[in-house]
Amino acid sequence: MSALPLEQIRVLDLTRLLPGPYCSQYLADFGAEVIKIEEPNIGDYARWTQPQVEDGYSAMFASLNRNKKSVTLHLKTEADRKKFIKLVKTADVLIESFRPGVMERLGLGYDKLKEVNSKLVYCAITGYGQTGPYKHKPGHDINYLSYAGLLHFNGEQGEKPTVPATQIADLGGGALMGVTGILTALIGRNVTGKGQFVDISMMDGTLSWMQTILPEYLAGQSVEKGKLLLSGGRACYGVYETADGRYLSVGALEPKFWRAFCEGIERPDFIPLLNASEDKQVELREQIQQVIKTKTLAQWMMIFDKLDACVAPVLTLDEMVEHPQVKEREMLITKDKHTYIANPIKLSDTPAQIYAKAPKLGEHNDDFFK
Repeated sequence: MSALPLEQIRVLDLTRLLPGPYCSQYLADFGAEVIKIEEPNIGDYARWTQPQVEDGYSAMFASLNRNKKSVTLHLKTEADRKKFIKLVKTADVLIESFRPGVMERLGLGYDKLKEVNSKLVYCAITGYGQTGPYKHKPGHDINYLSYAGLLHFNGEQGEKPTVPATQIADLGGGALMGVTGILTALIGRNVTGKGQFVDISMMDGTLSWMQTILPEYLAGQSVEKGKLLLSGGRACYGVYETADGRYLSVGALEPKFWRAFCEGIERPDFIPLLNASEDKQVELREQIQQVIKTKTLAQWMMIFDKLDACVAPVLTLDEMVEHPQVKEREMLITKDKHTYIANPIKLSDTPAQIYAKAPKLGEHNDDFFK
């Protein structure tokens, strides 16, 4: 295996379930030594969800925790806290996802740990961050999306908000913001010689994603569900049902793409209506739906595969995993009889690698606690 860019970085990962493990997975894929610190006998709860794979833990756990090591510590005991402190002295990064104050009550808060290791980058991923009236409030992805104002805009106008099929706040607002914060702090450490505290709020991260909604609102514009350019406001950007009950997506925002789309559905009279009024957009959407309903998905794709119209089939998972683009990009990798979602960051010289399967609970205790 060729050298990876983060091979000299040691990460202590106290997180479990989804946001924290996804964050540390990115670091591990690029060579960081990620040591999962888990509670004895229980560990990361994600280990025990269904379906289970051959190693006795869940498919999700196997996916999120590849390339990592596992040790068990009971941090409420003095003996194990001492072991933990020894690890902290050797670490570059610590990631935790407890509610604010939990680590302090254990005597292991950032102020304590930076005395032990001034170079430590300490990342806390929480629902609402380390400050504010909601910092101790419990929550899950759907709650963070709600408070950030994003859930309000999901779904069709006049209907209740639709819950996204993936965890936007957990992954985009929390995990990836954590990766960015950690790497930024590590680069800063090269200048100052000191680590720092990285405060990641999943609600904050979600709010920051609203770049096509909030700026208009803050500029005094009316922003309404189902009427935004990229979520229901234009007939040129949406999903339409085909004759066989399948769906295709249309993203013909620019005039050249819109022209190609209108020519593809043999309605050149629609071309001047790209930026028509709101009322006309509703009517246009209905007319386009009537046309799309006259052919199957396969028939439409035979037409649009020859046109630059920004039209795509809405694929099922069965179709996606066999798609030539997914295969060419090697986004699904089979190793040791397990198929993994690959790291999407493609570096030319030191690409991410999958070099170890997810660890068994406490598998590496003897390596660190002799």
